[in-house]
Amino acid sequence: MRMRGWSVAVLAWLAAALVPATAEEFPRPGRPVTVLGGFPNGTGTDIYARLIQGPLQAALGVPVVVDNRAGAGGNLAMEAVARAEPDGHTILMATSAMLAINPHLRKLAFDTQADFAPLAGVLDAPNFLTVSAARRPNLTDCPAVMAAARAAPGRMTYASTGVGASTHLAGAQFAAARDLELVHVPYRGGPLAMTALLAGEVDIFFYQTGPVLEFWRRGEVRLLAVTSREPSQAAPGVPTVAEACGIPGFESTTWYGLAVPARTPAPVQAKLSQAVLRAAALPEVEARVREMGFTPRLEDPARMRARLAEDHVRWGEVVARTGAKAD
Repeated sequence: MRMRGWSVAVLAWLAAALVPATAEEFPRPGRPVTVLGGFPNGTGTDIYARLIQGPLQAALGVPVVVDNRAGAGGNLAMEAVARAEPDGHTILMATSAMLAINPHLRKLAFDTQADFAPLAGVLDAPNFLTVSAARRPNLTDCPAVMAAARAAPGRMTYASTGVGASTHLAGAQFAAARDLELVHVPYRGGPLAMTALLAGEVDIFFYQTGPVLEFWRRGEVRLLAVTSREPSQAAPGVPTVAEACGIPGFESTTWYGLAVPARTPAPVQAKLSQAVLRAAALPEVEARVREMGFTPRLEDPARMRARLAEDHVRWGEVVARTGAKAD
């Protein structure tokens, strides 16, 4: 099977990025490396961080700890990493929403592009338009959702995993594209938002593919559409939002990547980048990523930085167009 272009580029980078001897100072013996996530346990970033936790620990030779500091759309974790000692022992498990959307919604105490050094991009993650199977039996497809919203303007609610998250912007894009008056109800992470959906406290939820699939497989929710350009192989038969909702070109996905404080020495960055990319490329890791409905997409630091810059502009335009706000 022929390798994709990005795979070849990443492998070439790994081969060329020989770590200088000064990187031997890292990691410090007996001191753990902490991966800080911005969302609660059980969310996509948490699942992925724990997926590569073991391989990273084996590669680095010290304990690797996953520490989720949920709140403010991931900003609590980002600020903690931005202020951490730049020695490689504190890593950010980031999403494009944290790095590229949040700056357009809030005044931050740090710069998401200048204060972080990318280590690696690892995957793309779409969201599914999700409804409770028991609480919303009338919402069987996207046209039914739109009809219900138009029948009661300003009464249909959509959950999100926090202001500025991809789950928020997906809902805002959907509402703006179809001229719907939807009420945004942010929660502190996916588990709380899903609990609210299943309890009938909110009507719809654009939830990320990894966590939502288990609820779908148990029959607790219906997946009406996926926000990627192509259907998800993990949920056969579920159409795209563009197809199901009549919104040509609709796409609203996020990506995951890891980063460290910008002042982290270059040799340490290189050693961490190699460890992350090798862990992410393991067959068992890629298989689990695909099983969760994510798409493996390995990117070296330069490509991750370029993608962040591109997305900063793109999401800024989406925020302006949809009128999404932090309050």
